[in-house]
Parts: sequence; C-alpha cells; structure tokens
Amino acid sequence: MIDNRSVEQLKDNIDIVDIISNYIEIKKAGANFKANCPFHGEKTPSFVISPVKQIYHCFGCKVGGDAIKFVQEYEKLNYPEALEKIASMMNFSLNYTKGTQDNSEARRVLEQVQIWYGKNLNGVMVAKKYLHERGINQSSIEKFGIGYVGASHELMNFLSSTFLPLPKAQEAGIIDRRDSGGFYARLTERITFPIYSASGAIVGFGGRTITNHPAKYINSPQTKLFNKSQLLYGYTKAKESIYRNKKLIVCEGYLDVILFHQAGFTEAVATLGTALTTEHLPILRKGEPHIVLAYDGDNAGVAAALKASIMLTKSNFDGSVVLFPNGADPADMIAMGRVEEVSNLLRKGQALIPFVIEMSAKSYDLNNPREKERAFGVIKEYLDELTPIIREAYIPYASTVLGLEVRFFGQAPLKKKVEKPKIRVDETKDDIGQLSIIKTLSEDRELIEQVVSVIEPSMFGQYDALLTLVIQNQENSALTGLLFDENIKIMSEEELKKALASFLFKYYTQKLKDITLDTSIPLIKKSFLIRKIKIDILPRLKHGELVTYRF
Repeated sequence: MIDNRSVEQLKDNIDIVDIISNYIEIKKAGANFKANCPFHGEKTPSFVISPVKQIYHCFGCKVGGDAIKFVQEYEKLNYPEALEKIASMMNFSLNYTKGTQDNSEARRVLEQVQIWYGKNLNGVMVAKKYLHERGINQSSIEKFGIGYVGASHELMNFLSSTFLPLPKAQEAGIIDRRDSGGFYARLTERITFPIYSASGAIVGFGGRTITNHPAKYINSPQTKLFNKSQLLYGYTKAKESIYRNKKLIVCEGYLDVILFHQAGFTEAVATLGTALTTEHLPILRKGEPHIVLAYDGDNAGVAAALKASIMLTKSNFDGSVVLFPNGADPADMIAMGRVEEVSNLLRKGQALIPFVIEMSAKSYDLNNPREKERAFGVIKEYLDELTPIIREAYIPYASTVLGLEVRFFGQAPLKKKVEKPKIRVDETKDDIGQLSIIKTLSEDRELIEQVVSVIEPSMFGQYDALLTLVIQNQENSALTGLLFDENIKIMSEEELKKALASFLFKYYTQKLKDITLDTSIPLIKKSFLIRKIKIDILPRLKHGELVTYRF
C-alpha cells in the first residue's frame, strides 16, 4: 500500500492545471481555465478548471473532482494507479508501507542503465567517431546523456552484477523475454539517447545502429512510463527557451535536436519516430509558442509537413514551415558550419496556412479543368474547417493560387466527398493490408526491425519495390501518394503484429499449395517443407505468433 503521508505530500504538490494540460488542450479564461470536456462530445467549452480550488467541473455532463479523479476517469485507472501515474508525471517518489509496488523500481533501472550506457561510450571508438563526424561535441554528449550499448549479454551481465531486478527491467522496456525462455536486450550495438518525460523523469531510450541494421533508429516499447505519441525528444532541455522565446522548433530526429541546441537554437524538439499527432497538441500548446516545422525538403518531409500543418491549423495553432533545400538536413548544415544559413531559413519560414494551400494545389494539374476542380474542392474543404475570420483572411490567397474568383469560396461546402490524391492499387482486402503495413513503416520507422525479421520484400509480390523503398528510406512518387491516401490506415504496433501474422498465414498457406504441386522439388525435401508448414508454421501463426522462416 502507498504510505498515507506520501499521498498527502503528493497532493500538496499537485498542480491540477499542469496535470490536466498533459491530456487535453486548455485555455485561460479569467481566473480559471476552460476546455472542451473530454468525457462527452461538445463544441462549446463547458469544462472549467480552477487553479485556486484545484478542482474541475463540466457544466455539460456534470463530472468533476480533483486532479486524481481526472486521471482516474481519463485513464480508466483505480485510485492507487492514478496516484502512481501522477507521481510519475511529477517525478515524485512515493513511499510504500509494504514493498515497492510503484514505478520507482523501473525508473531506478532506467537511471542505472543510463549511467552504464554513458560510461560505455568512452570505450567505443567507432561510436565516438560517428558522433564526431556528425558534428556533435563533447559538451552536447554530456548535456543529452548520449551513451552506447553493446551486445545483449553485456547488458544482461550488468543487470545481474548490479542486482537490478530483471522483471523491472522488462517493465521499463530495457529487456524482453524470449519465446524459448530467458531475457535479451532490446537495444544492442547502438548509440543511445535517453528520453525524458515533460517533467524531467527518464522514461525510455532511443538507439541508433552503428552496424548498418535496416532499422537505423528504434525506441523503447510502449510501457507504463513511455508513450511515444505524447513525448517530444529534447523537451525538458528546450522547455525554458520555449516559454521565454514563445517559439518551438519541431525537427525530425535526435541529431537534429542536439545540433540545433549546440548551435544556439535551444527551442528544438523532435517526435519519436512518429508523425505529429493530436496527442502531441497539449504539450505543443504549453506556453502558446509559435510552432516551426523544420523538416527535410524531400518528398517524405513535405508530406509530413503538410500533414502536421493541416492538423495544427485546424487546432488554431500559429506557426511556419521550413523545408531544408537540396536534400540537406539541419544537422548536416550545422555540422558544416552553415549556422547563419540555418538561422535565415528559420526566420523566413512559410506560414502554415499558405503552405497547406500551395502544397495542396501542387498535387493537381491546374491546367486541367477537372484537376483544378478537385484542387478547389480540397482547399475549400480545408478552409471551411478553419475559424471564420481566419478562413476569410486566406480566401484571397487561395483564389490567387488556384486562379479562381473569390466568389467561388463563398458557396456552401461541397456535399460530395473530396477526392484525395492516392496511389493507384487494386483495393482488395489483401492490397489494403499490405499497403497499411508499408504506410505504417514509413510513418514509424522503428517498427521496421520486427518486420524485416519475419518477411523480405519479395514476399510482398507487386509491392516488393515499395516495401524496399521504405526499408532503405528512399523516396518515390508512389510512396508519396501512399502517404496522402487516407483510405490506407496507419496501424498501432499491436495492429501491425496482427496484420503481419495474417499476411504470413496467407503467404505460407499459398506456399504449401505451391510446394505440393511442384514436381521439381525432391521428395524428401518436399515432405520436410510440407510438414514444417502444416505442423509448425501455420499453427503458430494462427495463434498470432510471428514466425521467422523463409524458403
């Protein structure tokens, strides 16, 4: 049980505004704060938070309570679990009357492993050479806690020698259990980057391969402490500058963040292998900064910037887009001493709404009346979702880009569903499944590791080349079209595993038929393969287990 005195100390330090703003967007309203109630659908805010009374109340659905009650209801937790969640967010250590049942042990493992990773780096010249060649100095290595992890057995030996409990290491996402028994390190032979919550508590790690592994970067798995969709790398280091300068720079990776900070752009943060999502909005809103999307100027960067710009502007954010030209990225430019050029690019970023209008128009051939009509539909639908004053302000700009009269935008919203640019495919169930896997990997590259361990591109048939492009992190117009196609969904990690198991089951079922009919295969080998698929592979896949076996 949690010690009562510890609970009272936690309550004394809770700021309900800070806690709730981690979950939903809130706005100042006199002495209080307002928001759309997360517990029932509403368009007019009736959810009020009182920082003086440390309570919330919704005048719509009548729910109310303190910060603990909010976390209970929002996260569907019991009272002790909500206390532990809040303590984790606040970096507060709870005391227990019987044993340690909170996250403190898992966090202690993370802290000790981080120290060990940091010490390891000094003895690995290839890792230090890589960091040096990327332009990262010793001061930045220390500031961001960059480290190194070697072979799996080295981490396991460290955990054993320091008596760190393996179940807690698994709970923290440091290790995992093999199907055959025993544990293994989730990160091996990688440069490590510790990841912190907004409150400054370590919650996980990112790792960059130095052995040319297909997945260049991977992060810790989802745990009680680590939710990558709500975190921004470097936020704890950037928070003070973000609040002071009213600016937040979103870039694409760890090295971009580190080199931005090294060059004096200390408002830089990055998402953790995923695109910006609505789950990031509460943390982006804090301090009400101007958001700068600083992405590579390749097709993937443009697509990511467009998607993020649409989401941000629909949520009434102010910001701009900077696309780094000629295949350059900010980390490389800063490493080459082109800091002033980077500074100029950041100052001259294009406002979010004009960027959305221009990029949307470029997806169509405006010399073709049919294409022009589609472009108009897309842009008008986007403008109609903005606030009335903002919409009216940008209609003249949209009319200029499209070469249409302003009066067209005054018409009622189109009733027909707007056609979006998409990749041309035969949209069978199997096609959609395979394309969803590919799109998921393009949006969340850290998942590539588990995919390449069970399939190879040739198994994807007509989408062989597309999957190869994603694995190799290359660009292609078909891949860009896939990113725009809203019919192809991005899956969660759990959904991806199920999709892979389903794909592999169909693949090996067909393989079984092909082998049975193939007269060129020697009888002994054919018999072995048939038994292998029937008795071993298919039953395991049917139960959701991903099987590594190729012919």
